[in-house]
Amino acid sequence: METDDVLALMQQVAAEVVDPRFGALTEGDVAEKNPGDLVTVADREAEVRITEALRAAYPDALILGEEATSADPRLLEAFADADHAFTVDPVDGTRNFVRGSPDHAMMLAELRAGEVVRSWIWQPQHRRAYVAERGAGAWCGDRRLVRQSPTEELRGVTSRRGWIGQALGTLQALELTWVCCGVDYPQLVEGGADYAIYKKTLPWDHAPGSLLLHEAGGMVGGLDGTPYRPQEPSPRALVAAADAEVHDVVRGLLKSLPGL
Repeated sequence: METDDVLALMQQVAAEVVDPRFGALTEGDVAEKNPGDLVTVADREAEVRITEALRAAYPDALILGEEATSADPRLLEAFADADHAFTVDPVDGTRNFVRGSPDHAMMLAELRAGEVVRSWIWQPQHRRAYVAERGAGAWCGDRRLVRQSPTEELRGVTSRRGWIGQALGTLQALELTWVCCGVDYPQLVEGGADYAIYKKTLPWDHAPGSLLLHEAGGMVGGLDGTPYRPQEPSPRALVAAADAEVHDVVRGLLKSLPGL
């Protein structure tokens, strides 16, 4: 499938399955996979539709869907060895979606030989599409994205609530992310924050945004400075930064955070 065709698929599924549920979920439409980890009928139906289309187009590729992996964790083991794979997050930011916040997204990434080569983020309520291809740039619609180097005091965000309010050295205290990687990474690219720190590093959350940020000039990697690769063992924490210099500064200060 061409890159535009994959985006069109996501937009169609969102329009038919996700958007009609936004602000209209019933009690029976929402469940907990684990305490505090929500899933909705929109997550499940959207993932099935997207997975079916990808399998038809790429019968030999492994499709790592968030909801399918919740039902069968062995998919993560198969994903680690797959030469060709896709990650699917049908509704990233499900808690936001349930609460009626527009800050949710649909995300896909394609990997070949362990490297993310294409990625897609569709924000249905904001009507914004972010697409990246390795070596061909990061885009929002027809606008090429280039992350400008920060010139003022660095603004950092984190999804780990126990770290909110913590300050890394002389940097300003960490704030909460947008609680949706499909919004966080575009915000990092667009200058809404200069770096983000994550404890959870699941592939469907970070594979799409990592390529988007990389192609815009940013850096995503672990505490040792190794670039993030979704098929490798999860790092203890992940730093997504405006550029390599910011990444080095932040990871050098991370030892002050509890739990690291």
